[in-house]
Parts: sequence; structure tokens; C-alpha cells
Amino acid sequence: MSISHAPPHPHEPDISVKSESGAPLDLEPIVPISSRRTRVPRWLRRTTGPVLLLVLWQLLSATGVLAADVLASPGRIAQVGSDLISDGSLASAMTTSLQRVAAGLLLGTLVGTGLALVSGLFRIGEDLVDAPVQMLRTVPFVGLIPLFIIWFGIGEAPKVAIITLGVTFPLYLNVYAGIRGVDAQLIEAGESLGLSRWGLVRHVVLPGALPGALTGLRYSLGIAWLALVFAEQVNADSGIGFLMVQARDFLRTDVIVVCLIVYAFLGLLADFIVRSLERLLLQWRPTFTGR
Repeated sequence: MSISHAPPHPHEPDISVKSESGAPLDLEPIVPISSRRTRVPRWLRRTTGPVLLLVLWQLLSATGVLAADVLASPGRIAQVGSDLISDGSLASAMTTSLQRVAAGLLLGTLVGTGLALVSGLFRIGEDLVDAPVQMLRTVPFVGLIPLFIIWFGIGEAPKVAIITLGVTFPLYLNVYAGIRGVDAQLIEAGESLGLSRWGLVRHVVLPGALPGALTGLRYSLGIAWLALVFAEQVNADSGIGFLMVQARDFLRTDVIVVCLIVYAFLGLLADFIVRSLERLLLQWRPTFTGR
């Protein structure tokens, strides 16, 4: 075997591999292991686990291992869910719950992000804001429900306040950490280019803190749905939590599971929206996607 180095062009050398007889050899490209894909579609692998769980659940219910008063079967839950959709009660409850989460998420985002900006951008802001926020963060927001009822009554205000409080702290922590985690060399580079303080904040600090802010938003959405569960079980006359309270009083495990599935679906939908925002806003950041 010999390697010929006879370039057809002086600026573009051509290296070809030939056998001892002079005939060119066909070379196969080497594919890295990390780039190889399995033949099983990914969507099929991701749905296998939930499908097997449903099959096992149905078998246990059909054989009597799981009694109906302990946990209803998947078939019964599907029938109850269809009934709740047909009579409009589930749609009405979802609308009310979404309105509460949207209001609490909006207020919590404004408060948490605003406090993080004050604390992260200014040292005096950190001295005045960070310590009180850290103290309040350690107080379980569920334990404040009786106090909120005394302050705001039994209407919508205490429910929105609970969600707002649950959303505020995760956003504050992640936005604050994102601001303080910006590379100091980037700040120095921006200053050397003549950027003003506002220019540094706009073009360097805020883009650098954006990944942390979106992570905090995803975490806050999970806390928002958790807070909604507690909020709607206290003096509520509408919403998904109200349906769960009624089902608990009548020992309707099928309705309770339907409401839990709705909570999970809404949470996954909200998380999908935030992840789509991440892919849109963080196109400049290369990430590891797994092997």
C-alpha cells in the first residue's frame, strides 16, 4: 500500500490511498459511537414505561388486587373523565385554576425577578434585600394559609397570594445566582469596549443570567401547581381542587385521579412552553444532549 501525495492544485493537496498495485481503495467513514442511534424510535422508548404501568394497573384492578374504593381502574377513570368533559364541569374547573395560576405566576415573577435584580446588581441592594428574602424562604408557604385568610378573607386573594409566594423564591434564587455567576472577564471586556453601566447590564449581565432565570421559571411553575393544590382546598367553591374535595367527601377515587391527571397534564404543558422558550432564546448556548 502506498500513499500518493500528488496534488491536482498547488493550494489544494490531494491525499489518496492506493493499494500496492496502484488501484485506489474504497474507504468507509468512521462513525463515532456517540453519533450512532438505536433503531428503536425515541418516542416508542419514552412511551413504553407509562404503557406498561397502565397495563399492570389494569391487570391488578381486574384481578381484584386493587379494590375500586382504594384505586379505580384506568378504564373507570377514563369513563369518569369523559363524563366530566361532556357535562362541562372539568373545563370550568380548569379555566378557574388556570386563571389563579396565571395571576400568581405573573405577580410572583414580577416580585421575584425585581428583588433579584436589586440584590444582584447592587451591593447595597443585596445587604437590604437578600437577608429578609432568605428568612422568608425558609418559612413553609403552606403554613401561611391561615394568616392569609385572616388578611385577605376567603375569596380569590388568599389563593393568588399563596401561589405568588410559592413562585417568588425559586425565581429570586435562580435569577440572583445567574446575575452573580456572570464571568467577570466578560464584564471587563464590556468595559474595555466602552459600554456604560446600563449597557453592561443589558448586553452582558442579563443575557448571562437568562439560563438561570428560565430554570427558575420552570421550577416556579412546578411550585405554582403545588401551591394551587393547597389553595383550592381551602374554602374554594370552584376549580380542580374543589372537585377533589368533593370527591374526597364521597370517596370517589376515580374523580380524584382524574383531577391529579389534569394537574400533571397542565404542569407538563407549562414545562413544555418554558422549554420551547429555552430553545428559542438560548440558541447561542451549546449544550450536551446525552449519548
